[in-house]
Amino acid sequence: MTVPAPRVPGLVELLDRVERAVAASLTPATSAHGVSRDGWRVLLMLARGGGRSMGEIASHTALPAPTATRVVDRLVADGHAYRQNDPVDRRRVLVHLAAGGREVVERVCGSIERRVGTALGAVRTPERVQLARLLEDLANPDPE
Repeated sequence: MTVPAPRVPGLVELLDRVERAVAASLTPATSAHGVSRDGWRVLLMLARGGGRSMGEIASHTALPAPTATRVVDRLVADGHAYRQNDPVDRRRVLVHLAAGGREVVERVCGSIERRVGTALGAVRTPERVQLARLLEDLANPDPE
């Protein structure tokens, strides 16, 4: 007896393909700078500014706290981030983006944006803005 294949909605398959394409672009770009994908996620978070606690980093990256600590340890050892006591609560340590981390973020983002720009070359600016908004909505769904 043959079991029919499950129906795979077109959008789900497309999102899976896009995720793989992003990984295929990001992994070599971040690896060239000695940064893992988890490290990359931390660098992007730190690039938004301000210091972040280890709890915030673990929550944002969906990493277990010990793994987040190892990732940050590596970023600090490589000069991409640094730790500093919170000026408001001296018991708390915040992680900040170092100059080396900022350089990695700028180079990787520039490289990926050029690639995406080439792929979207025929797409006009209003459609690019609309696409960015749709992707933002998809990445940050409202809780129901």
